[in-house]
Amino acid sequence: MNDSSWGVPPGAGGGLAGGPAPWGPATGGPAPAGPSYDGHEAAQTRPMPIVPDAGRNPGEPDDHHADRGAARLPGGPLFHDEPPQEPMTPAPAPAPSPAPVPPLPEKKRAGRDLRAAIGVGLGLGAVIIASLFIWKPAFIGVIAVAVVVGLWELTSRLREEKGINAPLVPLAVGGAAMVVAGFVSGPGGAWVAMALTALAVLVWRMTEPPEGYLRDVTAGIFAAFYVPFLATFVSLMLTADDGAQRVVTFLVLTVVSDTGAYAVGWRFGTHKLAPRISPGKTREGLFGAVAFAMAGGVLCMTLLVDGGQWWQGLVIGVAVAASATLGDLGESMIKRDLGIKDMGTLLPGHGGIMDRLDSLLPTAPVVWLLLVAFVGSG
Repeated sequence: MNDSSWGVPPGAGGGLAGGPAPWGPATGGPAPAGPSYDGHEAAQTRPMPIVPDAGRNPGEPDDHHADRGAARLPGGPLFHDEPPQEPMTPAPAPAPSPAPVPPLPEKKRAGRDLRAAIGVGLGLGAVIIASLFIWKPAFIGVIAVAVVVGLWELTSRLREEKGINAPLVPLAVGGAAMVVAGFVSGPGGAWVAMALTALAVLVWRMTEPPEGYLRDVTAGIFAAFYVPFLATFVSLMLTADDGAQRVVTFLVLTVVSDTGAYAVGWRFGTHKLAPRISPGKTREGLFGAVAFAMAGGVLCMTLLVDGGQWWQGLVIGVAVAASATLGDLGESMIKRDLGIKDMGTLLPGHGGIMDRLDSLLPTAPVVWLLLVAFVGSG
């Protein structure tokens, strides 16, 4: 009988043939109780069959793979002190996931509330038209109020976003004076009011600490030129005999240009006009602005302005589309530098007053100059 058939190597003990008994005289220990082990009985014992170890190489000791050589029934414990385990059942195959549904193409949407924008626009138009044709000084008052609110929005954003303290009081007083002076005294009065406003800004800022003086007065003079001085050209249009019609022509062409740019750009726009300044503007929208403004210019010059010709309407239309687009891009540059989306929240659907004046302000001197060149200042 081979000793290795028990899984015990020779000399490892255990009281079998070839090894010392664990108890008895040879070891000096006490004799075990009960009947003694007899070698004759061992010789008659049938050898235990060798269970081959699948994970052991030939000639490798058993204890190297003792944990893998033990016979184990499916679900049975690996060691005697390990609790029985439940038989493992194969996990059910996962249900096939449904095929992904491609998302529906999103429709282009405007970035503002169109209902609010249209309602506010109609309300402002009614106020302007009523004051323009009923009593001209009332319209001058509307321009002055718009100028003061626009200056308040601009100086507030400069202070909040950049820490620039352009003095609002001299700007508001001087801005309103510019608008009135243009209507009463013409271009000369407007220039004098502009110069006095700049001087008032310089003096007013002296009442505060000198830190940031140059920065603040520069921003103040810029604001005086950008808002009230450009708005003064609307007052200059109003001084003509057909002044109300000229102002309507100016307003209609600017609004038509913006509308054409929006409508054509929203529907067909794919090529960006100035992506770093205003990502929403496209070249197709610019072409739409030119086309709409030219058509509007022909109608306005032949129907509203005394002595106007249709070809003059084409020229004014192109000029209005260019100046309105540049004015919109200019304010977009200012807002990007300030890190804001709108100059204010006074007009629902539009933003602030300055967000509506951005196209009108640079267009006013262009229309005034062309009308004077085409039909005179009277």
